[in-house]
Amino acid sequence: MTLDEVRALPTAEKLQIMEVIWEDLRGRLERSDIPPRIKDLLDARRARALDGSVRVLDWDDVKTTIGKA
Repeated sequence: MTLDEVRALPTAEKLQIMEVIWEDLRGRLERSDIPPRIKDLLDARRARALDGSVRVLDWDDVKTTIGKA
């Protein structure tokens, strides 16, 4: 599939494809050999996000603030 073909797809179909891609990537990452210290770090960060002790920011919002400090 070419980039132009992807651009021509309806939004709903693009979202469905994205979900399948993310699910595939997540499965591949879970099966990959992540060093234990990195896995522990990621697990700790995920736990803090889930319990509300940190604020999760939307990437689009973050991009607009980069370099504006």
